[in-house]
Amino acid sequence: MNYIITTEQLTKKYKSFVAVNDVTLHIRKGSIYGFLGPNGAGKSTTMKMLLGLTAPTNGSFTIDGKQFPTDRIAILKEVGSFIESPSFYANLTGKENLDIIRRILGLPQSTVDDALELVGLSEFGNRLAKKYSLGMKQRLGLAGALLGRPPILILDEPTNGLDPSGIHEIRNLIKSLPDLYDCTVLISSHMLSEIELIADDIGILNHGRLLFEGSLDDLRQHALQSGFATDNLEDMFLSMVEKDNASRKQRAKL
Repeated sequence: MNYIITTEQLTKKYKSFVAVNDVTLHIRKGSIYGFLGPNGAGKSTTMKMLLGLTAPTNGSFTIDGKQFPTDRIAILKEVGSFIESPSFYANLTGKENLDIIRRILGLPQSTVDDALELVGLSEFGNRLAKKYSLGMKQRLGLAGALLGRPPILILDEPTNGLDPSGIHEIRNLIKSLPDLYDCTVLISSHMLSEIELIADDIGILNHGRLLFEGSLDDLRQHALQSGFATDNLEDMFLSMVEKDNASRKQRAKL
């Protein structure tokens, strides 16, 4: 199997709190990988480790054959990212904000217009960022991740703040990206119905531990064997997390 991102027992501790606990992921090249978990499960922390924004306490990871931390700069050049709510210079236009990122990355001027077009912001590129709606800011953040069409995208809640029409457009865009320019997408979202429509593979995290990794078909088989409802991704996800929480409570009593 051709994996473009792998982690090996990735762990992050903050004093006595373990945010990410021995997580081993396998993300296939050219796939969309839905990274799921309740609030505080460790999804964002895992993504920040992959981007070098916080250092692992233990474990290791490889991205496109490059090992962290030795190849940290080379890794960052291949990854476009959208982590939480992006911040912008309010008194600069959307295009000027993207141009700052473009210059840092050493990309050609044309990449700014290309990214704005991809997310449907071409006609608003010259509007000040402070006049953007929340949804438009989310799109601008996604445009920043898409600058130069990187081979790997790490997206944390990219549809936050979008109306149903905007969610539909961004979902279709993300779904098209692997075929559009042969990229791999790691995406986290609480909108499980959206993930179900676009993801090839699923990873489910709870209290920092990986409960499941595999295709949607694998997940349905796992759910069937566990006696869970398999009507949709949300049902399977909730059943798995609730079972894990119940087991944790039981162990805590012993």
